[in-house]
Amino acid sequence: MTELTERAADPAEDRRPAGSAPPAPGPAFLGRRRELTTLRADVGRAGLDTMAGRPAARARVLLIAGRPGTGRTALAREFARRVRAEGGCPDGVLRVVLTDPGGAAVPVERAARDLLGALGAAAPPGADAEESCEALRDALADRRVLLILDDAVSAQQVGELIPDNRDCLVLVVARGPLTGVADVRPCTVGALEQHAALRLLARGAGSTRVTVDPRAAERLAEACAHLPAALLLAGGWLAANPDAAVARATRAMTEPVPREPADPGDPPRQGGAGGSGTSPDPGDGPLDRAFRLAHSALRPPAARILRLLVLAPAGLVDAHIAAALAGSSVGAAHRALRGFALLGLVRPVESGTPPPAPPAPDGGSGGTGTAREPGSASGDEPWPLYEVPGCLDPLLRDLVRRHERPADVLLARARVLERAVRRLVACRAVTEPEGSPARERSAALPSPLRFSSRREAGRWLDSRLPSLSAAARLAVADGELDTLARRLIAALAAALTAHRGERAAAPELYRLHELVLDVAGRQGLAGERAAALLNLGDLDMATGRTAAALKRYRAALDALRGLGGLGVPPAMGRALESIAGTHAELGDWQRAADWYGRALVRAQETGDRDAEARLHGLLGAVHTDAGEWRPALLSWRAAAAAHRRRGDAVAYARSLAEVARVREYAGESEEALRAGYDALRAARGAGDRRLEAALRLRLAAGAQRLGLPADARAHRRAGEALLRECGSPEVGDPVEERPRALGARGDGVASEESARG
Repeated sequence: MTELTERAADPAEDRRPAGSAPPAPGPAFLGRRRELTTLRADVGRAGLDTMAGRPAARARVLLIAGRPGTGRTALAREFARRVRAEGGCPDGVLRVVLTDPGGAAVPVERAARDLLGALGAAAPPGADAEESCEALRDALADRRVLLILDDAVSAQQVGELIPDNRDCLVLVVARGPLTGVADVRPCTVGALEQHAALRLLARGAGSTRVTVDPRAAERLAEACAHLPAALLLAGGWLAANPDAAVARATRAMTEPVPREPADPGDPPRQGGAGGSGTSPDPGDGPLDRAFRLAHSALRPPAARILRLLVLAPAGLVDAHIAAALAGSSVGAAHRALRGFALLGLVRPVESGTPPPAPPAPDGGSGGTGTAREPGSASGDEPWPLYEVPGCLDPLLRDLVRRHERPADVLLARARVLERAVRRLVACRAVTEPEGSPARERSAALPSPLRFSSRREAGRWLDSRLPSLSAAARLAVADGELDTLARRLIAALAAALTAHRGERAAAPELYRLHELVLDVAGRQGLAGERAAALLNLGDLDMATGRTAAALKRYRAALDALRGLGGLGVPPAMGRALESIAGTHAELGDWQRAADWYGRALVRAQETGDRDAEARLHGLLGAVHTDAGEWRPALLSWRAAAAAHRRRGDAVAYARSLAEVARVREYAGESEEALRAGYDALRAARGAGDRRLEAALRLRLAAGAQRLGLPADARAHRRAGEALLRECGSPEVGDPVEERPRALGARGDGVASEESARG
């Protein structure tokens, strides 16, 4: 997940039940004075380049090293807040997480692309890791930002993201030292100081309970090993149980727990701690015990929702995703998530939405609350978004392994994909006009799936895009839900195109088409594979990767030929025309003419008159570029005749103008003048004033060459007057130099074609 923030908040702040005592006054961040001092000193410490008399070539890198659960991310956020408060890094704070849920390292290319998106920039569609990192360095070249690389896995992963700008600052969060990063010393974090640990407990328990029994609070903090994550969970349990004494939590944390077999083949165990119905596997670590304590506050339905949260794509979950995972109502899932946030089992994602209200004081998170649930968080705001802390991810995954059957896990994933598809369909439908079929279909969806405005849908799409993209990647990689994966990709591509436009959405669409390519290859869907290859080829062409585009187009043609008589004529024609256009872009006029000729024959066989007219013009352009005047003249005449039969007066006039141009290039001045008059009459009939002005200027030049000065002056005066009438600031020739303006197919991305095949 990537974010651009102005201030980082403590995830434990303001988590207490209604009616309990407020936390003791104090700063939002507790403890870590030594670590913060060390980090500030490292900022000003002379680096190796400085000591060697060389100016620093790259950003300064700081490192926070510690195990998950030690509060290393909270420390990074607090350091960023203080740097910003002191006026450092005026262009903001960027944060990216470099480890996916489950422990897989995030590819550098994706991390760079996400950071570019947070900056409002974008890498070229299909850019690899090197290109994406180069684009990121360019975007940061004149900025002063603090870049937080959270949960880094390797030095190589970090090194490629460091800006070449010494005015930037990089703060890396990792498990241990990164020996491959030059000139960096780790700031190691572990347990909190005693007073900070007690104050963190007091936030959940309330200061009264800690004051009444300070020895029990100290023993509870010791049982949590003064680790922030364990303290948050213990405090969350006390917050959910306002009548329980601190000593009760201490006993639960310190009493021995009988071990249970953890054979994956064992049936789900019932009973267990508290009322959850299933108990986590007993562990000896303080985090395991604190998790078991917080888990005991949950009722069986809420406990199942909690353990299924690790199936949420990208670790991001809202009420809709939680409801889909557990097969519950959105309202019940929303209440459960609020309860989890109170217990410290999830934390809100900073998105500008208000913090979740606490659940009913009875601590139940299984849907017993009576508060009215709105359709969204507040008006046009999306539902609050939460994330599972990384330190709890392995514990929850173990619960899923032991208590959920594989078929149930697959069903939960399928429900998430299905709900995402329906939400994306509604997200796109809201951009359609009132009364359109898409809007009517959207109106039939349940109210929690609909959007009230285009603004609301756009904000939802922006905030959920990391989760939606991750869902598509995971579904394709899993391979068991290919049909749903294809539907999700098609719906996401359509929504992105509708809200952002093809050009702005191109980087995301490129990745989606690549996913379609994977699914189509695995399923043997030649039509869909060809459509994905064509779309990818178009995007490669738009970014200047002509050789790569040619390979894509040829592979698409091979896939379509494999269909035999089942091939779709428009797709076959598109592939042939695209190959020809690529050769034309490379300046290989002979091959371009050959492939355009093949496309023309196919258009004539299928009766596609529009394509036939366009291809005659493209052939004329290729022959003109190659200096083959006679074939060019024949092609442009054929194009003019085809456009005339179609009734396209403007394209007919422009084709005649190209006939005149070819005559002029061939040195046939008198014939060029006559052809120019024919084109002028056609332009007048079509009402194309700019074309008429351009032809007047061209006729003036031709008349001057033929020794007709009076005609030349008359044509020039008329052409200049027409240009002024059209509002043109300069006198010029507005006739397109390339014939693609005469009706050629554009290179836009067909967002749904990959999924439809």
